[in-house]
Formats: sequence, structure tokens, C-alpha cells
Amino acid sequence: MKENEKYSVEFVEEKVVEIAKGQSILDASLSAGIPHIHACGGNAKCSTCRVLVVEGEGHLTPPTQKEKFLKSKMHFPPNVRLACQTHVTGELAKVRRIIQDETDIGLYVGSSAGDSTQQLGQEMEMALLFLDIRNFTHIVETHSAFDVIHIIRKLFSSFESRIESNGGKIVETTGDGLYAVFGHETSKEQRANSAVQAGYSMLEDLETLNEAYFIPYFDERIEAGIGVHIGKVVSGSVRVGAEDHSVVMGYAVNIASRLQTATKELNNNFIVSSEIHRLLNDPLAVQTQSIVVKGISNPLTVCLMGKQFEGLNKLSQDFKVQKS
Repeated sequence: MKENEKYSVEFVEEKVVEIAKGQSILDASLSAGIPHIHACGGNAKCSTCRVLVVEGEGHLTPPTQKEKFLKSKMHFPPNVRLACQTHVTGELAKVRRIIQDETDIGLYVGSSAGDSTQQLGQEMEMALLFLDIRNFTHIVETHSAFDVIHIIRKLFSSFESRIESNGGKIVETTGDGLYAVFGHETSKEQRANSAVQAGYSMLEDLETLNEAYFIPYFDERIEAGIGVHIGKVVSGSVRVGAEDHSVVMGYAVNIASRLQTATKELNNNFIVSSEIHRLLNDPLAVQTQSIVVKGISNPLTVCLMGKQFEGLNKLSQDFKVQKS
């Protein structure tokens, strides 16, 4: 930057601020009236002035030694910078303040706060897998509480192992169901193939458990329905009490959930979206079906990749086949 040359930095959803040579992003924001938190006075000790770089990372000065030390200590991702240590060297720099006011400090400053982009929230494209155990109410009503919990633990231990071995992660469990995501540090094709492989592996394990365990010991054949889709989601984490919980939300999540529901009505235990099927390395020739589901405006083309249930559940009003 020349002696009198000035650039600007955009604080997303706040304002565009002019910045002079030798002026840090923190100084520029404070001069413009932005209430930028800086508990240590801008000395790279507290990290409360940190910003998320949305665009123009190449137009910012490299981290100083002070910033490198704090980033290493607190495990900041590369796109998080200290505003007090960062200067602008070109146009198109866009940043977002992470700590908006004093009430935010506890969320992002601490032993485990803010140590990844995942905790700050990001948009990602992920493969989404929903699984639900069929007719589990019957098992709850006809078995002791100990047996019910034992069966669930046995199932979920197997399912979790298969999901994790294929690069996935369980986001949520809901009694007799679970929701998993595939997509961290892999290509789009890998995510789709990993989710489908995990689905097949879980169904195979379930068959083994039925024959070797659930039928002889509990006189029960347990079945499950799986739905898989891929799409953009908002991913992050929320701290509840002393623990961080992963959160994945978006339109694609609703579709994946509806596909799992559709396994009952289509009488097929494994259904994937056409978007998933196109990404498979060795796609099987499968039956396709156009369906309309509650809450989704356009018909969905789905691929039936599993087997029929031994006990067909009654139709739900949340779903209907789209007639051609």
C-alpha cells in the first residue's frame, strides 16, 4: 500500500469501512463506530477481536508472531484472524465479527471454544443418511425395559461402527432412529459412495444379528429402513451444558428424512435419491420411482436399492406415489 493509498474492508451485514496504511482492521472498525470487542486492548492476548475471513484472504497481511502464537494455542482455523494484528493490502476483503458483544465471549473463548471452522458454522455439501427401526413400538410393549435398552445398544453399536468405518458421523439419535452425515474432507463422489456402502453394511449386519441373536434370544426379527440423499447443509456445533453438539440443518436434510419415511410406503428397506445414484462408482440397475412427499414442493425421483420388508407397514398420509 502506498503512503496515502487507502483500501476498504467490508464487515458482512454491518458496513464497509475505509482503512489506511498502517491501520489494523480493529482500528479501522473502531474508527467507523463498529463496537468491535477487544478485551486486551488490541495486544493479541485475548482473541476477542477475531474475525472470520469470508472473502479476500489473499489481500490480508500474513499473521504476526503474536497472532501465530495465539492461533496455535487456541487452534484457530486458517480463515480466522485477529483484527488487531491484521492489515489490508488490497480490495475485496470481507470479514465477519465472530464475537458480537460481551455475551458471546463465553461461547468462543475458553478451553474448547472456537477451535474449528465447524464450530463457527459453515455451508457444506454432505451425504445424509437416515435410519429408522421398523415397528419398534411392538418391541417396547412386549419386552422388559432392560431388554429394550439392550437391543437398542446392540443395534446402535453395530450401526455406529459401520458408519464410522465408512467415514461418517452420527449427528443425532432419536430413540429408534439415527441420522448420520458423510462429507468431511472427501469428494462429492466419495461421500455418496461411503453413505451407500455404510447403508448396505448396516443392513447386512442387521441380518446377521437377527439370525444369530434377536430371533433365538428374543423371538424378534428386527427390520430397518434407510434413506440417503446429498445436498447443501449448514453445519456447526452448539454447546449445551459442558458438551458440544453437532448441528446439521437444511432442505437436503428434510429430503433425506422423507426418503427414509418412504421406505415404508414403497416397501423397500433402502432408498436413495437420484442425485446419490448418479454419483455411485458402480451403480446397480435399480427400479426408480417418482414420489411426492409432504413438505417438498417438487416430485422426487428415487431409486429402490434394498429388499422388501417381511412385514409391510400401513400407508402414511405423508407420502404418495406420483402417477405418470
